[in-house]
Amino acid sequence: MDYTVAAVDEAINLLLLVAADPGLGVTEIARRAGITKARAFRLLTTLEQRDLVKRHGDYASYYLSFQALRLGAAAQDQIDLARHAKEALEALGATFNEGVVVRIRDGLETVCVARWESTQSLRVPGQIGDRRSLQAGAPSKLLLAYAPQEVLDAILASDRTRFTESTPVSDSELLQALAKVREQDYAISIGERVADTAAIAVPIRDNSGGVIASLSITTPVTRMTKDRIARYLQELQLRAGEISKALGYRPERLDPSAEKRGT
Repeated sequence: MDYTVAAVDEAINLLLLVAADPGLGVTEIARRAGITKARAFRLLTTLEQRDLVKRHGDYASYYLSFQALRLGAAAQDQIDLARHAKEALEALGATFNEGVVVRIRDGLETVCVARWESTQSLRVPGQIGDRRSLQAGAPSKLLLAYAPQEVLDAILASDRTRFTESTPVSDSELLQALAKVREQDYAISIGERVADTAAIAVPIRDNSGGVIASLSITTPVTRMTKDRIARYLQELQLRAGEISKALGYRPERLDPSAEKRGT
């Protein structure tokens, strides 16, 4: 069964035509797309309203607009993130033989973009592409803690599910948990989403210093002991630092006092 939406397919085709050959007019775009000029104009106008394309000049030549650049930058970040994370995932997996996951925030959810699967018989399963709410779990709390204010406001305004007795549900519980994440610069969850699982997550930053992803280890609760937490955290921070550096993160560039210290 074909689930393709014709109008969406046509609009994407026009966007790709503009990306490949900027400066084309609507007549030439319509010809290359094999659709009428009127339909091409309507589709381009829709793309223009969403700031994906823009018109220039008296003859209305089309170019990509800032939202298209945003998509491109986000795609590049995510592709680079998965590529640079591969070595870290393998190293952490080889050291601990526990599930290792990289997650990004997408709206009010997190998405797994890379993972290493434990080979132990008792493990926490998962898959690339799975989504979770920002409400509970170490990676989610970490990404929410560093999200824009409007994201936090949306979460606070939403109905939140109590997955287990340990899930932070009330505003005060959640805000207190997020403040602790920012203070520590890492997050821990013990049975917040599933009663018998635990996780510890640290931030991955890009060249702006912003948190773009979380790197986490997920285990059965019985293996998240105090001594192991210390070891997990040390290795996670080391590997997340390597990924962040590969993505252009330089702490000294973001510290206005760095030059005064001679660093």
